[in-house]
Amino acid sequence: MIFVAKPIMIQGTMSNAGKSLITAALCRIFRQDGLKTAPFKSQNMALNSHITGDGLEMGTAQAMQAAAACTEPSVFMNPILLKPTDNKGSQLIVNGEVRGYMRAAEYFKYKKQLIPDIMNAYKKLDAEYDVIVIEGAGSPAEINLKKDDIVNMGMAEMVDAPVLLVGDIDRGGVFAQLYGTVMLLDEKERQRIKATVINKFRGDVDILRPGLRMIEELTGVKVAGVVPYERFNIEDEDSLSERLENKKAGIIDIAVIRFPRISNFTDFDAFDCIDGVSVRYVERVSELLNPDMIILPGSKSTVSDLMWMRENGLEEAIKKSGRPIFGICGGYQMLGEQIIDEYGAERKGEYRGMELLPIVTRFNSEKTRSLVSGKFRDIEGTFKGLSGAEFEGYEIHTGESIFTHSDKFTLPKLTELTDGTLGGCRRGDVYGSYIHGIFDKCAAKTVECLCEKKGITLDGIKNIDMNAVREREYDRLAHIVRESLDMELIYKILNGEV
Repeated sequence: MIFVAKPIMIQGTMSNAGKSLITAALCRIFRQDGLKTAPFKSQNMALNSHITGDGLEMGTAQAMQAAAACTEPSVFMNPILLKPTDNKGSQLIVNGEVRGYMRAAEYFKYKKQLIPDIMNAYKKLDAEYDVIVIEGAGSPAEINLKKDDIVNMGMAEMVDAPVLLVGDIDRGGVFAQLYGTVMLLDEKERQRIKATVINKFRGDVDILRPGLRMIEELTGVKVAGVVPYERFNIEDEDSLSERLENKKAGIIDIAVIRFPRISNFTDFDAFDCIDGVSVRYVERVSELLNPDMIILPGSKSTVSDLMWMRENGLEEAIKKSGRPIFGICGGYQMLGEQIIDEYGAERKGEYRGMELLPIVTRFNSEKTRSLVSGKFRDIEGTFKGLSGAEFEGYEIHTGESIFTHSDKFTLPKLTELTDGTLGGCRRGDVYGSYIHGIFDKCAAKTVECLCEKKGITLDGIKNIDMNAVREREYDRLAHIVRESLDMELIYKILNGEV
């Protein structure tokens, strides 16, 4: 098969070695250098997803990489998306559409049937772009999985891509990672690795140089560079994100419940841009403390995560906290009176909700996927200052939430979309909405509301433009990686000269 675009593939010695950000950096660098560039990942497993302009679903990481490449996200950049629903299986999404649920063993036998979908997607990009930066998954040296691989060396073979192998020095043992990975590959696969990259380095590179020379001799592969450890305000791929580990309370303290199947936690990135504000991810009652706001985020398994919260005591602690509570998507559904799953979309049956909002959610087989924009309606409570504030975001959920007739009060809907559609709900200081990204434009106003309730002021609070923030972060990422890597070598690899 003849391809037009030049491919280069980023593989890692393990999950969370930094493949996604190195891929994003190269996408921005090549674009800065005048090359029309696209990211590609044949198969992604993640709970964070993105909705494209045509209402299809893809991995957040590839949407982020597309933004880094200054191009529109497309499901062709991530034709296969697996969204884990439990410990044994995942929802399978192919070219942006749900194809069903598969257990791991079933998918393992089935996945090679998806090669035509993968190659069709790749060929769409190949016809449009100069360079395709391909991201692998996990490690290429999973010897029990190599035979049927479609995302690491199997993918590299399909499109004849040279490979950069990235190791994570921050976790320790990076030389063993690199050497062990190379040695577990067969000779044909080893020939594809054109250079290695050491990622997340803290310290003096001069101390590392003897090791770089030795690993080059041991593997026969050049080290393309050492990338320093940095934190970027860029949408992360999955729950390995370091931001989920934050436990330190700020002047304004926002507690996000860290469900086992938390999804789309990038909804809260804007708060991280405001000095004095902490976003803490809470898994147990002892960690809840006394936050200024509690957020129930999205969940891929709403009922299971609700049961988890009920069993570990967090549900009761949240209800007794007296704090403003905001639920998004799955978190919004949990706040209602009841969740009904007649068809087994998640877990067949009827389940009591937290009974904080007068809604009942019925799951169905259809998934709502849409980009939205609008404004908050006139609201009362802690977030009265959000009245009229504009937002942009997206909805991605299974199920419909409707008002019950049991409430004695008139309950305004929380939001109004540009097409006039009303949505969400508020009762007292409990708020809920299906809209992901609802805080991106109004994080500063939200914090101001919390400051007013607390009777304090924070200096320097200003509106956050998350698009502008991320653009600056892509440029900073590209600059750091460009300075850290031997870009002459990278271009030789891209052009088939190495």
